[in-house]
Amino acid sequence: QVQLVESGGGLVQAGGSLRLSCAASGRPVSRYAMGWFRQAPGQEREFVAVIGSGGVNTWYGNSVKGRFTISRDSAKNTVYLQMNSLKPEDTAVYYCAAGPVTTMDASGYGSWGQGTQVTVSS
Repeated sequence: QVQLVESGGGLVQAGGSLRLSCAASGRPVSRYAMGWFRQAPGQEREFVAVIGSGGVNTWYGNSVKGRFTISRDSAKNTVYLQMNSLKPEDTAVYYCAAGPVTTMDASGYGSWGQGTQVTVSS
């Protein structure tokens, strides 16, 4: 099974940028669809983005489309989430996940990281 560790979260002002990283070990990320999800306090886990196992096809949640970009570096076995034009409503714990198929449904992912906190101040 693949192990995932997120990093790159922090505090940023509205309009700023952050890049999250998801370092994988144990299995190559190219075997999986790799997704990013987020969860704010008191809210359900929300789909953010996914990149297919081929590393080409990507999908985004409506709330981040045009602002966030998911990418993959197979040589580093790492997936990234570039977040631009951040808004206070982007504040959440961000999770990386690996699954066998490309889906926006969190239940389709079997491996999860521990999460990294992103806080956007107004």
